Amino acid sequence: MLNTRQKISISLQEARHQAGLSLRQLAERAGTSHATLIAYEKGKKIPSTATYFRVLEACGNSVEIILHRRVRERDGIPRGEELSLVLELADQFPHRASRHLEFPSFPGEGFPKNGYSENG
Repeated sequence: MLNTRQKISISLQEARHQAGLSLRQLAERAGTSHATLIAYEKGKKIPSTATYFRVLEACGNSVEIILHRRVRERDGIPRGEELSLVLELADQFPHRASRHLEFPSFPGEGFPKNGYSENG
């Protein structure tokens, strides 16, 4: 899983490549130096939020922020405990499927051999 520094680095590289800009061209458009852009793209430095947005916009991108709420508790049960309960439940099921399909048998009920009931 990528950390924040890596995600920022990759997003800046991709934006610049998609825009077809050299480091110097982008630096001029974004009002920064090409050495600073190299540091951002290599993950050596992390730009401020304002600089990050400015560089992305200089590549011709718009920036949207979508917030997703993290679920830490559901129905009063902490997420870790909920996971533990689900895993306990999963352990109660067979781990391997049977090679033969087994049908439940009900007392007093038989299945006709041809698959159709005699009544219709």
